[in-house]
Amino acid sequence: MRPVSKLSTMRAARALLAACLIGSALCTAGCGKSEPAFQNLDLTGNKQFGTDFTLPDTNGKMHSIADYKGKAVVLFFGYTHCPDVCPTTMAELTQAMQQLGPDAQRVQVLFVTVDPARDTPQVLSQYVHAFSPSFVALRPDDAQLAKVAKDFRVYYAKVPGKTPDDYTMNHTAASYVFDPSGQLRLFARDGQGVQRWVHDLKLLVD
Repeated sequence: MRPVSKLSTMRAARALLAACLIGSALCTAGCGKSEPAFQNLDLTGNKQFGTDFTLPDTNGKMHSIADYKGKAVVLFFGYTHCPDVCPTTMAELTQAMQQLGPDAQRVQVLFVTVDPARDTPQVLSQYVHAFSPSFVALRPDDAQLAKVAKDFRVYYAKVPGKTPDDYTMNHTAASYVFDPSGQLRLFARDGQGVQRWVHDLKLLVD
């Protein structure tokens, strides 16, 4: 078992890194605009992040933002062996979709694994669909993962364990949210609770 202090330090460092990157990026966004009062970080108009992606699902079918025209899209990076952050966020998104009611039909959650080596198509598909049959699992190869991570400033790194297969993945604990027109709008940190998801997703689909 890893010391709590070490885990806390790593999480704090990752959170600080994400905050610094986003804070820097937001400085370039327009000010004074009449925009919805989002509860997550508003990236509207920001040019420092990717605007699209092309990633395969567990059957090899490619997906991009254009495939979800008319829906708000939540692009979440994680992995199935994640002990805390990933299952917590997936559970929050599941509850948010339930609370959205009919509006949930206009929201698509995409789970991108940062651990394709262990997240086989079967494992990844079962994991994601356990939270909701409507969620889509995306499984990039190493090159595809490196590109999308660079485009969206997502940090990920393997933390070795006692055996080659016993490792964890440090990664950016956040999601990116696109509006129904396909424009990147939000940076949503993990662990902020269900109501922030419900509030902001309703603004995007209304």
